[in-house]
Amino acid sequence: MPRPIQALIDLSALEHNLSVVHRHAPHSRVMAVIKADAYGHGLLRAAEALARADGFAMLELDAAVRLREAGYRQVILLLEGFFDPDELALIEQYHLSAVIHHSEQLAMLSASRLRGGLSVFLKLNTGMNRLGFTPEEFPAVLETLRVHPAVKQITLMTHFASADEPCRNESIAAQLQRFNAIAGGRHLPCSLANSAAILRFPETHADWVRPGIMLYGASPFVDTAASELNLLPAMTVSSKIIAVQTLKAGDGVGYGHTFRTGRSMRVGVVAGGYADGYPRHAPTGTPVMVNGKRTRVIGRISMDMLHVDLSEIGDAGVGSPVTLWGKGMPVDEVAQSAGTVGYELLCALAPRMQKLS
Repeated sequence: MPRPIQALIDLSALEHNLSVVHRHAPHSRVMAVIKADAYGHGLLRAAEALARADGFAMLELDAAVRLREAGYRQVILLLEGFFDPDELALIEQYHLSAVIHHSEQLAMLSASRLRGGLSVFLKLNTGMNRLGFTPEEFPAVLETLRVHPAVKQITLMTHFASADEPCRNESIAAQLQRFNAIAGGRHLPCSLANSAAILRFPETHADWVRPGIMLYGASPFVDTAASELNLLPAMTVSSKIIAVQTLKAGDGVGYGHTFRTGRSMRVGVVAGGYADGYPRHAPTGTPVMVNGKRTRVIGRISMDMLHVDLSEIGDAGVGSPVTLWGKGMPVDEVAQSAGTVGYELLCALAPRMQKLS
């Protein structure tokens, strides 16, 4: 029998969340971001549910090839482009699109023997200061790509640094102004908006939007719950109680006794720990659900187990179901308690974790 901890992937939730993107950006094409094994949900599983998207974006060339070989004919974009000249042959063979963001990639492209038909997304640095060409570099780079015989399509793109933060409208406006100053009058398709910008800044939608975290039912905002955005959790991580301890006042719980009981209490031991992807730094008080009722994690997270407070859940015992995050227990709430973001929890599931759909 496998361990009881598992991740259930709800394909209908992925489909629903994609429809939310379409409602917010009805005039844009949708590039569904499925990097990092579709944020931990499974590449091909997520692609099946998101098949109505106009394109898919990821980092890994081998994942892009898998997707193409699985029969997906949409645009498939490599978000960091290529890292070696040898990759260009596969990009051409599988009709992939690639981001161009630095001069070394231009040099590789110029030295290649591609026959033509390459679609590139030219990335501009408008203030994120991570990837992309500066406004000063842009004209020469664009001209190089325009005259290159292998390039058939150029799309301009950038990425927002603060779209997910409250009261940062001026930052988005500044980046958008820089982008428009560079791209204006070029008559090229453009891609700017991530999940946060899709939801809050319709002026950024342009030709392509690139939803990521919202597709998986988590919120890109610290001040707004996913449910308020009509997003449904696509991943529910659940387990069971495998032991119950009845403790006296003053007893310690777990490694280091970082939690001590203030009174007699029942404590449940759950199959699941940091080796499964649950955050080791989740403190006492991190929310969890047992038998459909909210309670809290107590003590330090172990490699394979964690403790939960059963004081107010008298009907809980060995075998009782536990929801670590997902339906009824938002991943963003768990992440916030653990001092991180929902992205990290979704992407950090260990290979040993069962994933079902």
